[in-house]
Amino acid sequence: MKVGLVAQRDNERAVEIADAIRAALDDDGVDCRLDTATATSLDLPTAGTTVERLEACDLVVSVGGDGTFLFATRAAGDTPMIGVNLGEVGFLNAVAPENAVDAVRDTVAAIRRGDHAVREAPRLTATCTGFESVPAVNEIVVSGPRRGHGGGASFEIEIDGSTYSTGHADGVMVATQTGSTAYNLSEGGPLVHPAVDALVVTEMCGVEERPPLVVDDDAAVTIAVRDAPHAVVVSDGRQPQELELPVAVTVSQADTPVRLAGPTADFFDALGKLS
Repeated sequence: MKVGLVAQRDNERAVEIADAIRAALDDDGVDCRLDTATATSLDLPTAGTTVERLEACDLVVSVGGDGTFLFATRAAGDTPMIGVNLGEVGFLNAVAPENAVDAVRDTVAAIRRGDHAVREAPRLTATCTGFESVPAVNEIVVSGPRRGHGGGASFEIEIDGSTYSTGHADGVMVATQTGSTAYNLSEGGPLVHPAVDALVVTEMCGVEERPPLVVDDDAAVTIAVRDAPHAVVVSDGRQPQELELPVAVTVSQADTPVRLAGPTADFFDALGKLS
């Protein structure tokens, strides 16, 4: 059995916990594969330990905040993941640091027995002619080249072919129910319980702003962009992609969801940490 380990960069505690997990799994006869940064922090050989190898594992363990978890999901593919929470909220990371070793060992044992439970959370992709974004767990943003006065772009938002909104804004965000507690919330979007299959469409600082719209999770949200030097598409806050105008970007549910193993986070307990 192979387990991938990714620790938050420049976080000594995350590295220590990852090392404790690695040592425990080594005692259990499990092959651990660390990403290059984690292996380097532990003075372990780095050859062949790139994060891209995580997809070949049976389980991926993220140790850190939600950002570390999102980083690991990009390479995990459909491999089940478990997150150890060193951040402030921890919607994606359900395991407390003091329980990390036991939780991972229990999950590994369940996978070996074939009776482990896996939950799925949707991912989004943005597509247009000649382009497909990296899948996003939280949100995809389509914007002009910069925000603020004199920036932004003109947008037309269609939901399954029907026009919802037209006007000038800094950008348009499409968030999953998982991402509703993240960037979406700071832009005035609503909280969505993780059991609700939905997408949230939020204009960002619109001149004649329409309210955020909650739609079915299998909806196709098409965002046409005009009146700007170019458009920018960002997936989970990473790897911005510039697109020439005119362009119509369609955001929809990706084929491969995030697969979550191990303990489940208490949504309402995590919400209490937002205030």
